Amino acid sequence: MAQIRIRNTNERITGEQEVAQFLERQEVLYEHWNTVQLPKQLQEKFILSDEDKAQILASFDQQIRSLAGRRGYKTWDIIALSEATPNLPELLKKFEQVHTHTEDEVRAITAGEGIFIIKGSDDVGYFDVELSAGDVISVPEHKPHFFTLMASRQIVAVRLFIETEGWIAHPFDDPAFQKA
Repeated sequence: MAQIRIRNTNERITGEQEVAQFLERQEVLYEHWNTVQLPKQLQEKFILSDEDKAQILASFDQQIRSLAGRRGYKTWDIIALSEATPNLPELLKKFEQVHTHTEDEVRAITAGEGIFIIKGSDDVGYFDVELSAGDVISVPEHKPHFFTLMASRQIVAVRLFIETEGWIAHPFDDPAFQKA
């Protein structure tokens, strides 16, 4: 279940309803999908074959199509990151820079955990959204943010896109941001 940490105050927000309400006020969509429908052998698997990826997408087909229909997403895929991922440190460097997109950045976590760091309203500042299996987040277009892994350093997520080119980041230089 997702948790929030507001960086300026170190305040923590827990509980599905409280997290969803906070994120809604920050214009970030949050949902939670039931991961029980995912085959057990894929619930903690981080090195995936094409068949594994297809099975994950099939397991969540109804939820993916519902979200895509509501929000206009046209394509989706699976990303899996772990210590076995070639060039993981270089790949993370790309994700770990504050950036924006010209479309929502959507992730539905099916295994593992990760953190989105998002620039909130002026009274909130930057906050961390700690995500685990079942959590779904959509960071709106043009909202500064970045993503990184948590201590386990492994995650599997469904990515949904409007633009068929996929993930395109636009660097956002923010002097107010401090890594913490």
